[in-house]
Amino acid sequence: MDFQIALILGQDGVTNGAIYALLALALVLAFAVTRVIFIPQGEFVAYGALTLVALQAGRLPGTLWLLLAAGTLVALIDGFDALRTRTWGRLPGIAAWNLGLPLALWGLLAAVPMGGAPMPLQILLALAVVVPLGPMIYRLAYQPLAEASVLVLLIVSVAVHLVMVGLGLLVFGAEGSRTPPFSDGRFDFAGMTVTAQTIWVIVCSLALIVALNLLFERTLYGKALRATAVNRNGARLMGIPTALAGRLTFLLCALIGAASGVLIAPITTIYYDTGFLIGLKGFVGAIIGGLVSYPVAAVGAVLVGLLESYSSFWASAYKEVIVFTLIIPVLLWRSLRAHHVEEEE
Repeated sequence: MDFQIALILGQDGVTNGAIYALLALALVLAFAVTRVIFIPQGEFVAYGALTLVALQAGRLPGTLWLLLAAGTLVALIDGFDALRTRTWGRLPGIAAWNLGLPLALWGLLAAVPMGGAPMPLQILLALAVVVPLGPMIYRLAYQPLAEASVLVLLIVSVAVHLVMVGLGLLVFGAEGSRTPPFSDGRFDFAGMTVTAQTIWVIVCSLALIVALNLLFERTLYGKALRATAVNRNGARLMGIPTALAGRLTFLLCALIGAASGVLIAPITTIYYDTGFLIGLKGFVGAIIGGLVSYPVAAVGAVLVGLLESYSSFWASAYKEVIVFTLIIPVLLWRSLRAHHVEEEE
């Protein structure tokens, strides 16, 4: 390996690591606030990318029907709960979010084909279709078991992952797809060629990370999420609804996952089950951060991307094994440093 090849591999590693960092941050956020190890995080990557592919082809995306079905179920459950508790004022909001939004998107996409629309509009519509699935999944699968143990929530996550993969195969098919790059420019830097899409991935990832930091530091909802992550019972006693915190968390996780899929769709071919492997690599980064530290998780995810890139040069057949083996020394080190085990009551 010469210096030129090392630079090219480093560029690929940083690009992939930026995506893994976003997913690692989402996984840390989900676990900190809801105690859910959100295995289906990767499915939002595939859903976001393939929804954008469908819009660019002028078709109604299959995720739109999933959104309609999930919204109907949530509207029925929350509507019945509002009637049972006589909180009539909740009904308009329940109907608007869970039924009005999916029907409005369906009407818009059915009336106006988006095949020739500007790419920014296509991306916004793809996110609008996929992102609301996050809080709906939380309401259907996790909120009823919010006080269960981490193990039970992990089992539920495995079940949700399997369901989402199956639904992805149903609505998208088994064929892989990719989208055109955001721009076709190329730049020479330090003796290597950097594509404009690579710059888009890194810049957008950094922008999302900065936006998340501002959300947590400067907004009321962000501070509520931080309080819930520190102490769920204390946050509940202070009037912060943990159900709302959970839905907002899964909304952010879905946004991060779908945006990551949109960013990498021009770089690699996306299949209905591609997101699972990408999500697992983000999970390795989150484990390096102990599912607690956002900065360490981000750095660990970039390390995973670099390790994957250089492993593909030295031992391409074993690159996945090398990446996932990184979990073993990290877990061993953390187990040696742990002084006690916290048991849930």
